[in-house]
Amino acid sequence: MRILALLLLAFFLGGDARLAMAFTGTFGINYGRIADNIPSPDKVVTLLKAAKIKNVRIYDADHSVLNAFKGTGLELVIGLPNGFLKEMSANPDHALTWVEDNVKAFLPDTRIVGIAVGNEVLGGDGEFSQALLGAVKNIYNATKMLGIDRVVQISTAHSQAVFQNSFPPSSCTFTEAVAPLMKPLLEFFSHIGSPFCLNAYPFLAYTYNKGKIDIKYALFQPNKGIVDNKTDLHYDNLLDAQIDAAYAALEDAGFKKMEVIITETGWASHGGEDEAAATPSNARTYHFNLRKRLAKRKGTPLRPKHVLKAYIFALFNEDSKPNALSEKYYGLFKADGSISYDLGLPGLKSSSASSPFFSSKEVGGGKWCWLLLTISASTLILLLRL
Repeated sequence: MRILALLLLAFFLGGDARLAMAFTGTFGINYGRIADNIPSPDKVVTLLKAAKIKNVRIYDADHSVLNAFKGTGLELVIGLPNGFLKEMSANPDHALTWVEDNVKAFLPDTRIVGIAVGNEVLGGDGEFSQALLGAVKNIYNATKMLGIDRVVQISTAHSQAVFQNSFPPSSCTFTEAVAPLMKPLLEFFSHIGSPFCLNAYPFLAYTYNKGKIDIKYALFQPNKGIVDNKTDLHYDNLLDAQIDAAYAALEDAGFKKMEVIITETGWASHGGEDEAAATPSNARTYHFNLRKRLAKRKGTPLRPKHVLKAYIFALFNEDSKPNALSEKYYGLFKADGSISYDLGLPGLKSSSASSPFFSSKEVGGGKWCWLLLTISASTLILLLRL
């Protein structure tokens, strides 16, 4: 009876065709919390506001975070963890209760603008793959029943494991195993106006394709780039090529107009013996140049009119993350709130990393003064306000 009543309420509210949008500007950050030593949520709010970072993603719906974000103006995408997908897919009432308790109850004071249903589900071990579409539909229907579908966007993020033959970009398609599950998901997202969310890491592509990728190409530094012979498009950085590979796969699947948003990208500042590129110098180079890339507010070679939007991974180093050592060191900030390396962002406490962006040793004595002059204060202010 409750579902029927809410459906009738949504019907009588009218048919405004506006679609929910979960991203303001071009730059955001992922606030992961797989750690036992990071600052409390209220201190995180202080840090985010000082850094002028408005768009934030979390991987659950922790109420201590949702309460800390009340009245801040920060825009938050919350996550429905993979472990909930089967339950939400099988039981619409449970999906409705989850949205009521974790979204509707906090609006409008906490600006929840999106729900990420699962993370990197397709292309993995397959345990939750069959449940993803049902969970997405039931969570969306719950927002519609509660009258918040116009302010809360529904999405799910994919890893590059969903792709086959991603080089050159124009050759990219979805894998045979993923395609039957991806097509109906894309049809639904196309219907509700959601983007294709991609987690893209030039760091990982460089690390696990040893000797095949120029590190300058991965770090947005001057290089000869690559040319896609099919499209005759030139790429001067790896991230753009990864994004256009996604656009090619979408076009091949029949979804040429769907926008791609980067929901995770980053570069580790420390790693294991087989992760030599994980250094503070490379991490700050990647992030500094990415911010400059986003500041241009332009698209990719294949989709020049689709302004690139990206969430950085991650806010903090997370000491409890499993797998490769580098997984613990993606943070722009250390666990104590000090900066991992200098990007001009204020930390919660001082750090030895707050030295000039490059040392004179790294760029050569004669070039150092030139670099200081070219990275002007006005440029840094512009980047930090994205």
